[in-house]
Amino acid sequence: MSIKSFSAKIFSKIVVFQIKKWASNPVETQQKVFNSLISQAKNTAFGKDHDFENIKTFQDFATRVPVRDYEALKPYVDRTVSGEADVLWPNKPLYFAKTSGTTSGAKYIPLTKESMPFHIQAARNAILCYINETGKADFVDGKMIFLQGSPEMQEKNGIKLGRLSGIVAHYVPAYLQKNRLPSWETNCIDDWESKVDAIVEETKNEDMTVISGIPSWVQMYFEKLQGNTGKKVGDLFKNFNLFIYGGVNFKPYRAKFETLIGRKVDSIELFPASEGFFAYQDSQNDKGMLLLLNSGIFYEFIEASTFFDENPKRLTIGEVEIGVNYVMIISTNAGLWGYNLGDTIQFTSTKPYRVIVSGRIKHFISAFGEHVIGKEVEEAMNKAIAKFNFSISEFTVAPQITPPDGSLPYHEWLVEFSEPPENTEKVVAFLDAEMQRQNSYYFDLIEGKILQPLKVSSLTKDSFQAYMKSQGKLGGQNKVPRLSNDRKIADALLEIQP
Repeated sequence: MSIKSFSAKIFSKIVVFQIKKWASNPVETQQKVFNSLISQAKNTAFGKDHDFENIKTFQDFATRVPVRDYEALKPYVDRTVSGEADVLWPNKPLYFAKTSGTTSGAKYIPLTKESMPFHIQAARNAILCYINETGKADFVDGKMIFLQGSPEMQEKNGIKLGRLSGIVAHYVPAYLQKNRLPSWETNCIDDWESKVDAIVEETKNEDMTVISGIPSWVQMYFEKLQGNTGKKVGDLFKNFNLFIYGGVNFKPYRAKFETLIGRKVDSIELFPASEGFFAYQDSQNDKGMLLLLNSGIFYEFIEASTFFDENPKRLTIGEVEIGVNYVMIISTNAGLWGYNLGDTIQFTSTKPYRVIVSGRIKHFISAFGEHVIGKEVEEAMNKAIAKFNFSISEFTVAPQITPPDGSLPYHEWLVEFSEPPENTEKVVAFLDAEMQRQNSYYFDLIEGKILQPLKVSSLTKDSFQAYMKSQGKLGGQNKVPRLSNDRKIADALLEIQP
């Protein structure tokens, strides 16, 4: 055992002890975070506009601060971007994380000297929890790769801006720098396909032990590795045994990964975003990710089923229940207040509080009142993969409201199979039965002959990559929405077909 791996084991015990301390006192921990946020921000422009001086309780806060998304908070963000200090948080941000917007173009998410350390600490602690639980630490001596955006940054009114993954690259600890790939030069390549080709050349002869990234883009890297070397990833990297991922559910990709690797490897799921690092998988034996209640973020939760009501109830951590679909609302030490992140989550445990990401509040299908969510389609697909022994590269779901043949509407599943099923008709029937089992509204619409059973459209190889490239969103932290309430993505994918 090396000194580095031995030290990692010792450090992991200390960190896990500290985590258990706050995790076992969730309500008290969140109250301390709340009090600290209000106190620090009361003299900002936002704090004065919302009477932070007189906020003593969460109810005071909920009365004064409405739930906002980025568009609603944008006037304050614009003032910050223009160089004004003390707008959302004391002083000026350290960085802006630039992300793709919806109606406003680029979004600029502030990162402050108070918030930035938690992004780094959370990723580190996820690995330390794994080491503490499994006793496996030898991987720290091998090479690690993080498929991420370019670390190059621009400047806007004296504040640096870039992609979150690129900003985080500047904070890799010194003891990991020698182990980290790809090189700075390769990481700065903008074109994703060229970048992955360069990463393959840099890594194919290295002792890779940890690989991290969004599953769809890591799959692309694995396929290029195999094409370049003629070897399975596991044969090429004999000590590769840990995959770290976030952004999407890994289960639909798992079968394909195991084929490309040639064996099973351990995995750690993360829940990071530009707005904060919210959760990570702290145990290989428990479903869900530990919600980080001690990381400068105060959480609220609104039941997804009531979210669009006029005055939905805003819940705090002590009021949530297991298995309910919640929209997660955050207030942070980067100056986001009552902020609708757009993600929906479900609690899998309350001792400690663990969550899964169930979808996006804007990503659903409810063309006929069915309100199908991402978790439901992913669970149906995962069960179908396990039962019928096929694998996929990617899939998305959209409603077909007016079929060209004049038949009843249906949900269209657009699937890029990497290993097709022997009997697609059986898979389609199984998927529809699973959706009816999970979603009573969908069941009623099928039974009432409002909808016909779902249909699967098989897409050619690399269709999703071609679509993302056409949108300027190939690689990095970009991902295809699992489902949409319109046909923009579906029609674009079908247009790509030969």
